Amino acid sequence: MIPFSVLDLAPIAQGSNASDALRNSLDLAQHAERWGYHRFWLAEHHNMPGIASAATAVLIGHVAAGTTRIRVGAGGIMLPNHAPLVIAEQFGTLATLHPGRIDLGLGRAPGTDMATARALRRHLDAGDDFPRDVMELMAYLGPEQPGQIVKANPGTGTEVPIWILGSSLYGAQLAAHLGLPYAFASHFAPAALDQAAAVYRQTFRPSARLQQPRFMLALNVFAAASDAEGHYLRSSMLQAFVNLRTGRAGPLPRPVEDVERHLDPVALASAEQALAITAVGAPDTVRRGLQDLIARYRPDELILTGQIHDHAARLRSFEIAADILGALEYPA
Repeated sequence: MIPFSVLDLAPIAQGSNASDALRNSLDLAQHAERWGYHRFWLAEHHNMPGIASAATAVLIGHVAAGTTRIRVGAGGIMLPNHAPLVIAEQFGTLATLHPGRIDLGLGRAPGTDMATARALRRHLDAGDDFPRDVMELMAYLGPEQPGQIVKANPGTGTEVPIWILGSSLYGAQLAAHLGLPYAFASHFAPAALDQAAAVYRQTFRPSARLQQPRFMLALNVFAAASDAEGHYLRSSMLQAFVNLRTGRAGPLPRPVEDVERHLDPVALASAEQALAITAVGAPDTVRRGLQDLIARYRPDELILTGQIHDHAARLRSFEIAADILGALEYPA
C-alpha cells in the first residue's frame, strides 16, 4: 500500500469564519488519523481571505496536540519569508512537544502577493538564497558541531524530517542534490510534473537523511455518492481558483450546478488545466482515477487535498478516498 496523506489549507468557506476553519481542520485531522492517513500537512499562505493557515507552525501545534499518531507538518513553510533560525526553533519546539510526529516541507515561493512578501521579509530576492537557507536550517536541526556559536534551542539534534516542495525543475534538482524527499505541487501546477519527477529520480544523490529517492504526488480528490455530486463539490475550488487568478480572492465559494455557466470559458479552461491532477466522482470513478495516476507517476507517497465548501462533504470525500487507497495495491 502507498502511504497517503492530507494537505489542508484550513479553508474559510463562504458564510463562515476563521474560527470555523481552524475547528474544521482539527476535526479533519482527527478523522484522517482514524481512517489511516499517514500525514496531515498545512500550508503557509498570507493575506488570503479564504485561507486560515497563515501562522502555520501555531496551527501544526494545535493539530498535533489534538491527535495522537498521525504525523503533522508543513506542506509547506515558505522559507524566503523567514530566518532559518526562527523556523528551526519553531519546528524544534514542535518536535520536542510531539517527538517523531513533525514534518517540515520547505517551499521557495512567497505564498502570497509581492506587497505582502515585502511586509513579511521586506526584500524580494530571498528566493535566490533558498539552497543556502535550507542547508542552514538543516544544520540548526542537526547535531551540535564543535565551536558552533548559534544554536536552535529547542531544535539542535531533533533532525526534523525535511522535504523540498516544488512545482518546477528547480525544487526537483535541489532535492536530488541534497538527498532529500521531494513533493511536487501537481494539485495546482502540473505542467512540469513528468519532467520534474524524472529529473529528481535520475539525479538523486543518497544522503545521511535519505538513501533512495522519495517522491510525493499531490492531487485533488472530490469523492461523493455520484459523479454528478463530485463535480458539484469541485465547482467551489474551480470558482476559487479563477477568483484568485483574476485578483478577486475571497472565501471558498458555495458550489454551483453547471459551473461553466458561472465562469468565463477561458478562465475556466485555465483552471481545469491547472487542476487536472484530480480524481472526482463516485467511488468507482475515483478509484479508476487514482489507479491511473499511480500507474503513470509511480509515487512513493500520495498527498490529497480538496477544497470543499461543506465540511461534512469534505469529511466524506476523504473517507471514501481512504477506503479506496487502503485497498489498492502498488502496480508491479
